[in-house]
Amino acid sequence: MIVDCAVYREGRRTEGSADLSDALDQARTSGGFVWIGLHEPTADEFDLVTQEFGLHPLAVEDALKAHQRPKLEVYDDSLFMVLKPVAYEPNSDTVSTGEIMIFLGDAFVVTVRHGEGSSLNAVQSRLEHEPKLLGKGPTSVVYAIADAAVDHYLDVATELQTDLEELEAEVFSPGGAGTGHTASRIYTFKRQILEFRRATGPLTAPMARLAGMAGTGVFGVAVPFVAKKAQPFFRDVHDHLTRVNESVEGLDRLVSDILSAHLAQVSVQQNDDMRKISAWAAMAAVPTLLAGIYGMNFRHMPELRWEWSYPAVILVMAMLEVLLYRLFKRRGWM
Repeated sequence: MIVDCAVYREGRRTEGSADLSDALDQARTSGGFVWIGLHEPTADEFDLVTQEFGLHPLAVEDALKAHQRPKLEVYDDSLFMVLKPVAYEPNSDTVSTGEIMIFLGDAFVVTVRHGEGSSLNAVQSRLEHEPKLLGKGPTSVVYAIADAAVDHYLDVATELQTDLEELEAEVFSPGGAGTGHTASRIYTFKRQILEFRRATGPLTAPMARLAGMAGTGVFGVAVPFVAKKAQPFFRDVHDHLTRVNESVEGLDRLVSDILSAHLAQVSVQQNDDMRKISAWAAMAAVPTLLAGIYGMNFRHMPELRWEWSYPAVILVMAMLEVLLYRLFKRRGWM
């Protein structure tokens, strides 16, 4: 249940007690903080952490159930933040999301991970190699996690842009409009962009609050447990997140335009096919008409007694067919 329990003092990891209460007391006494990492804990497993750190029951419920949208909530003794890291599989055009819940207190950080794409090993390794950043306290952990998630958003947006350009080339290639696979891939791509947007869009307001940015209404007030010296770091993350959201908006508009262009191509191709079918139907109507006239078996039809009537009718049919073919060919119907 507990993946890691680390005590940090002056930017360095120190030996800590295995008991959570003792580890927290040790961190507070030494001016450091304790970082507890959990992965998909059950309610019974998380109960000990809840009691030792005094976590709010509503936040605990969200952390256990998962499937939350990115958000930041302020409680009396802690902050609760939700992030959704994103992974992209180019071979299947699939965007998948995990979840990271962060509890931030005066001398502790508790991270709860859900999903396979939410590993924090790289974040922890980075922090432990930057003692100056880690020495800023538990806020540095929140910053490092958010920074890593948003930077990966940029990588995913770049990969999506590359694949979307390939999809665009496929749509406008000769014969690209006539394949059902292309339409299916466009719709799938649009759904993946929507999944990506659900992870990036709602995170803007929490990042603005942590950055203490002006013009955010009630969110402009200082957030507890976040030092003012840390706000510039969160402003940098917010700037990167803004770039991501702009990229996602551009991708969404582009895939919508590609879909519209594909549907227009399909419509044009269908109209072209209908013209060809109509032209062939008109040519087939000529011999049918003549055969219908002479097949009515009237008694007084002088042509039936004429020796050259059959060749004459065949010649008239051929001439009319040639005339119609040249007319339709000139108009591009055939």
